Amino acid sequence: MKPTAREHVTTHEGAAPLVLRLRPAVELTLDRLLEVSSLSSDLRLELTARGVLVVIPPAGSEAADRNAELTMQMLIWARRDGTGVTFDSSAGFTVPNGAVRSPNASWVERSRWTSLTAGQRQNFAPLCPDFVIELRSPSDSLSVAQAKMHEYLENGARPGWLLDPDQKRVCVYRPGAPTQRLENPEKVSGDTTLPGFDLDLREVW
Repeated sequence: MKPTAREHVTTHEGAAPLVLRLRPAVELTLDRLLEVSSLSSDLRLELTARGVLVVIPPAGSEAADRNAELTMQMLIWARRDGTGVTFDSSAGFTVPNGAVRSPNASWVERSRWTSLTAGQRQNFAPLCPDFVIELRSPSDSLSVAQAKMHEYLENGARPGWLLDPDQKRVCVYRPGAPTQRLENPEKVSGDTTLPGFDLDLREVW
């Protein structure tokens, strides 16, 4: 059974996030969220579909190293492939359900990216990435992390990977298919969405 959609509060680093339930007292617009983000560049801010603001502390050294490795490998492939754009964990996207999400690493088809206006690209781009990677930290609830991955799928991702470094496990999420669980794989492949992309997990674990 698919996990129920709660607030989908997870962190990239392991430290507990600060969760601020602002509605109905405050309605946080996307413009105001972008303004707050620019004033707090050392923090990661997400907004759930229910209007809950999630303030994520700066990454720990080990998590930052893993995140850099993910982004680097994807960027090298994307430059060679040429069909899309790669983003690191600082990028925010306004997905169709209204949430603002920042995957650890993500990729968007170039035609979708270039169809946006300059203003949309400078803000939290109004789309869900075609591909997302999330790193699960030790403090993340598995059920909440799974619910967040399903949220990505429901809003257009194809596929999504949930990486659990402590367990050396990868869960592969695809639309309309059961979740595939890989135990201690050396690599995981991007299938038809990202042909030729093989993430070398020996550099991540």
